[in-house]
Amino acid sequence: MNVPTWVVGSGGLLGSSVARELERRGADIRTSRVPWGEPTLAREILFADARKLVTDAAGGPWRMAWCAGAGVNGTSSDEFARENQLMKDVLDELGTADAGVGTVFHASSAGGVYAGAPGAPHTETSATNPLADYGRAKLDAESIVREFGSGSGTRTVIGRFANLYGPGQNLAKPQGLISHLCRGYLLSMPISIYVPMDTLRDYVYVSDAAEMVVDSFTRAEASQEPTVTKIYASGRSVTIGAILGACHTVFRKRPNVVLASSPLASAQARDLRLRSIVWTDLDQRTHRPLPAGIASTLDSIRRNLAAR
Repeated sequence: MNVPTWVVGSGGLLGSSVARELERRGADIRTSRVPWGEPTLAREILFADARKLVTDAAGGPWRMAWCAGAGVNGTSSDEFARENQLMKDVLDELGTADAGVGTVFHASSAGGVYAGAPGAPHTETSATNPLADYGRAKLDAESIVREFGSGSGTRTVIGRFANLYGPGQNLAKPQGLISHLCRGYLLSMPISIYVPMDTLRDYVYVSDAAEMVVDSFTRAEASQEPTVTKIYASGRSVTIGAILGACHTVFRKRPNVVLASSPLASAQARDLRLRSIVWTDLDQRTHRPLPAGIASTLDSIRRNLAAR
């Protein structure tokens, strides 16, 4: 059965890659053109598309991947609250419709929720300890999704993602080190780094992550568990220094970086190694090597700059 699948946030890094992966597999996919800067209109469009998803499912199963969210470290708690309220309202709209059994995938952040937690590598059973509003908002969003699932009978999957990178990163956001390093190389601009060189992160190429997301729908629908929380990561952690070394290999020159300070650094953990112990069959895949991922990201940014 080709289950109707709605990707919210299909203009973003993860959402666009999930949409492409679904299209590659021949899924019955739908996306939304949402004017996020106009809250009233955004709400109307999302509500209408939620109702259409249920109507198209005709009492059968449906899927939704919520990959939206403009907030980053430094975003105000009020802005995060508005984002989460919108998601809650859209879920409630799905819940009030005459819907069959659905599956909701919610994209959360491993870095945000485990930022202050000791004892890396972190697994799904590790205690969460956010250090900033960003991580606290992610936990609030996870709770909203779980409560919706338990109240409506909808299957829910909470995906806690490692550092995503690849083509499609929004360079207007103060996140995405690899993309900013590539852009800095192409424009001969220095890039500021606010954390120590031995800071450990798990980087997962976005199309690898998207494959795991799409596989998660099938896995969830075959599972007896109504709600699952899973870490989505490559399982290989690298230091910031190693990332700069890989960029040096791809660029054939040293990245132009400046060590700087920022109040946002206090929300960054030194060691964010991750290890999933949930649905580990989804992790058994070949992840794109870091140099190859950097090269692909560089090519994408070069094409975008040339098109301007």
